Amino acid sequence: MSDSPEHEQHIVSPKVYVAILLALLTLTATTVAASYVEMYVFNAVVALAIAVIKASLVVLFFMHVKYSPRLTKLTVVSGLFVFLCLISMTLADYVSRAWGRW
Repeated sequence: MSDSPEHEQHIVSPKVYVAILLALLTLTATTVAASYVEMYVFNAVVALAIAVIKASLVVLFFMHVKYSPRLTKLTVVSGLFVFLCLISMTLADYVSRAWGRW
């Protein structure tokens, strides 16, 4: 039963983990460096972009989603879609309540 091709385990090289670790550390240093640069309204955008890249690396490699079956990838994407829907509804409510005060 464990020899079936459906349940093959993908062995990730330690070199990949070290490369991802170095990328995460570099992105963390980039986040800290970007916090000292005054970009006005783009500070949050840059910080969130770096955070999305770091979260993607963690999900893809440390959670092994990159090497998982399509159903697992669909589950991750659907969870992200639901999260974005909830955030967009929250922001829509937040913006719509302040129409008279702009």
